[in-house]
Amino acid sequence: MNTLFLILVCLIAGLAIGWIFRASKDAPADSRLEDELRQQAEALKADLEQCQAARLQAEAARSAADASLQAAVARARELEVEVKSTETRGDETAATIKAELATAVSDLRAAQERVSETTAALATANANLKAATLQTEALDQRIKLTENRGNEALSAAKTELSATAADLKTAQARAESLTTALATAEANLNAANERNAEQHRANSEQFRELKEGHEKALRDLREAFAAMSSDALKQLQPEFLQLANETLAKFNEGAKGDLAQRQAAIATLVKPLEEQLKVYQQRLAQSETTQATMMGEVSKHLTTLAQHSTTLSTETIQLRRVLSSGQARGRWGEETLRRVVEAAGMSAHCDFVEQERAEDGKPDLVVKLPGDRVIIVDSKVPDLDFLNALSVTDELKRGELLKAHSDKLRGTIKALAERDYPSQFPKALDHVVLFLPAESLFSAALEGDRDLIVWAAQRRVTLATPASLIALLRSVSASWLHHEQTVNAREIAEAASELFSRVATFTRHFDSIRSGLEKATNAYNDAVGSFDRSVRPSGERVLKLGVDSGGKVLTEPVLISESLRIMPAAEIAAS
Repeated sequence: MNTLFLILVCLIAGLAIGWIFRASKDAPADSRLEDELRQQAEALKADLEQCQAARLQAEAARSAADASLQAAVARARELEVEVKSTETRGDETAATIKAELATAVSDLRAAQERVSETTAALATANANLKAATLQTEALDQRIKLTENRGNEALSAAKTELSATAADLKTAQARAESLTTALATAEANLNAANERNAEQHRANSEQFRELKEGHEKALRDLREAFAAMSSDALKQLQPEFLQLANETLAKFNEGAKGDLAQRQAAIATLVKPLEEQLKVYQQRLAQSETTQATMMGEVSKHLTTLAQHSTTLSTETIQLRRVLSSGQARGRWGEETLRRVVEAAGMSAHCDFVEQERAEDGKPDLVVKLPGDRVIIVDSKVPDLDFLNALSVTDELKRGELLKAHSDKLRGTIKALAERDYPSQFPKALDHVVLFLPAESLFSAALEGDRDLIVWAAQRRVTLATPASLIALLRSVSASWLHHEQTVNAREIAEAASELFSRVATFTRHFDSIRSGLEKATNAYNDAVGSFDRSVRPSGERVLKLGVDSGGKVLTEPVLISESLRIMPAAEIAAS
């Protein structure tokens, strides 16, 4: 296009030179021709103004396209800021949730520690409190319900926390994918902006060159037309008009083609960005909805968990208040001991004898052993002040509380050793079993004093918890079973000996029967011989003499030729 303008300028300059040369030859000028030339020059000027108007329209269209692109870029940047702010809110929300979850987990762990420490006391106190007053029984029922609710709440809270953690991980993964996609879109948008900026600079440079060429051409035309003669202009007018029209048409077509191409390129670049930004907006809306739902569920579960924790703490405090009484602790220990004995199979009516507590200091349980030996068992429950050590964070203070608990248990062991139960039961073992109804009592005492077991053994006192006492009683039950089998075997041997003696006596009587039967058989055979020798011939002679027999005949007796068998038992007895 720049080449066409250079050609046009050269033609105009040539025409101006020819017109000047001709005007120097023909001085007189025709006014009518001059008017026509002026009209044609004005028409050409109008055409040039139309060209400038078309150029201005093209620039306006380009400016509108640039404005649309800039608006799209601004919208993309706004969406980017919105996404970043949403991500910031999501990160803040996630941080808040994590903090709340961390607090909830710490509370749960503390509650689990408290529950694990009081589980044995709760389980064993249920049966003990049945024998107490109506108020104690009602409290026992509440403790059972509280323990069940606490366990269910802990399990539900763990499950819900796991689900919440998984949802948070999913939300974080979605946020990361959105961030990656947004970064990709931002990079594409920046690249498109750079290309549009380069193209805009090129178009601006081209328009500037066109404008300068137009202005220069217009100035040259004005100067040329002012100096041309009418003859030269008349001769060259058709060619000039044709060339100007062709040049103007080519310029309009080029401008229209460039504008259409730019609009299509801008639309091609902006449309995918708009679609992608719409997708980002939808994803952000879904993410915000999901996060809001998750926050509501987490808040609800945290509220429920706090309520359960408060209820459990209240019931635990009530239990500690009830067990603060020495009499209640004694009943709890006795009932726990009874349950342990029943679980081991040592029934009160068979394998053990349970004594009632009296003022003279009798033991709680005397377990019988084979060989008339016995094991002395005494149940002792120190106070529950050691539970305060479980909630103390200061290690020094905690160690002092556990040491105080160990000292109290040492005092109990010393008092039990001074009672000297083995002297009251001559066949008792030399060691006395001190039963602690809860594992936590034993473990806390060992934590405060690791030499407690050895110290107690030196005083012939053996510490036992429900688990270890069950093992001991099962061993005793096994020894009783072996003893009963031994006694049964001895009784079976005695019964067998007596049975053999009675069978031997029976065989002697049976042999007497055999002897009688042999005698009867011999007498029978002798009678048969006498019949054949004496009675039969006499009867036949009577019949021959004509005596009426009445249809009767003499029966033929049969001798018994088989001998009776002799029983082996009889032979043994005889021998």
